[in-house]
Amino acid sequence: MHRYEQSLAPFSCRSSDSRGRRYDEPASLSRNDFQRDRDRIIHSSAFRRLEYKTQVFVNHEGDHYRTRLTHSIEVAQIARSICRALALHEDLAESVALAHDLGHTPFGHSGQDALNEVMAPYGGFEHNRQSLRIVTKLERRYAAFSGLNLCYETLEGMIKHSTDYDRAPTGSARHYRPEEQPPLEAQIGNLADEIAYNNHDVDDGLRAGMLTIEGLRTTELFRHSHDAALATCGDQCSPRVIIHETIRRMIHRLISNVIEETQQRLQQFQVTSLDGVRQSPTALVGFSESVQQWNKEIKAYLYQNMYNHYRVARMSAKATRMIQEIFHAYMKRPLMLPPSPAARLTTDPNPSHQARVIADYIAGMTDRYAQDEYDRLFASHCRT
Repeated sequence: MHRYEQSLAPFSCRSSDSRGRRYDEPASLSRNDFQRDRDRIIHSSAFRRLEYKTQVFVNHEGDHYRTRLTHSIEVAQIARSICRALALHEDLAESVALAHDLGHTPFGHSGQDALNEVMAPYGGFEHNRQSLRIVTKLERRYAAFSGLNLCYETLEGMIKHSTDYDRAPTGSARHYRPEEQPPLEAQIGNLADEIAYNNHDVDDGLRAGMLTIEGLRTTELFRHSHDAALATCGDQCSPRVIIHETIRRMIHRLISNVIEETQQRLQQFQVTSLDGVRQSPTALVGFSESVQQWNKEIKAYLYQNMYNHYRVARMSAKATRMIQEIFHAYMKRPLMLPPSPAARLTTDPNPSHQARVIADYIAGMTDRYAQDEYDRLFASHCRT
């Protein structure tokens, strides 16, 4: 057992107790297996592409808005903070957090919904499944195997990832014991994701002019945090600093509550081992009831005032058209595909295989590449 893992809580998931990798590999003397998973994810092509994939705002709309990459980094930071307070395995939580959005399409949830619609006759499309597909099949970096050969627990955390906007696909989880709760580190990833996107969407929404301070103050979490920020800043801070101070307090409030509530649930259910975590009748990581209501309130506000904003709706409509027209063009004339995905088509003539290869290719596109590819396929003035 690595020295770091000796200090972890008894209900933590240690790499020394891992259910292993699909392909056996010699252990590293300097890194535990979850560290190695984290490093493989960071060095993957899919991870780098997240830099130019939409969170809410498309890349060309501004340099300071979150992308899938910066979102994933924020999720990992929050997950590590919670793990450290609970003496859980930070490397496992970070691996799951950094990998949880690898399968996202260009243009965020609009792109996923569009691809799922055209893929409905061929098994559909869901980004958790696609993330798993990337790290088990599509990444090609090793001579001995396809994929990244990640540990069972990292893969389990990815496929069981679940928030209000991301539901774990039950069919794909069948190889990862869907009747079991995932380790606490993976459960923390779900809450860290929610904390990150709610708060950075408030920041981005204010920056974009879609949200207002007055409107956000109708939500209890923002109002309490904003009042505290104003009391600290007085007349000495700029409006942007006051916003940052507010959001910092919101994040701190949510993280602190997750830590306290999780500790209480562990005591309530008398959990003293990883097996106890897995056999628990309910998730052990969560918000208290009152803070959960605060969180729901701000999510409802964001949904109504930001995600349904006409500017977001217009971009979603454009994204849907681009993704679906690119898909249909490739399906109709596969010869238009570049050499790499075209070579995969020859391995199986089944239409479902052809559709899946095309979906893999489209899902891997960045926003910018998808827009350029759309022009290359449909704009007469654009070079191919």
